[in-house]
Amino acid sequence: MGRLFDGPWPIVIIIIVALLLFAAPKLPAMARSLGQSMRILKSEVKEMKNDGKDTSASGQSTAGAEQPVEGKVIPPKGAGRADGDAGPSSHA
Repeated sequence: MGRLFDGPWPIVIIIIVALLLFAAPKLPAMARSLGQSMRILKSEVKEMKNDGKDTSASGQSTAGAEQPVEGKVIPPKGAGRADGDAGPSSHA
């Protein structure tokens, strides 16, 4: 009896038989969700590769000039304060 579990193959076969007996109705749904997950992963990887190419191409064309970014605050020239105040609320 001790020789039955000496190698990994008898255990693997028992697990496969148990899965087929008890999880057979759920196998098609699991396979479908696995396939859908693989398709999503594949499309995301392809999108990430394309995003890397797009950003490198646009970064080379605007290397000399800084493009304005929405939401970026650019102070007017000569507006630097010597006393280090952060905002208008400190002036009374």
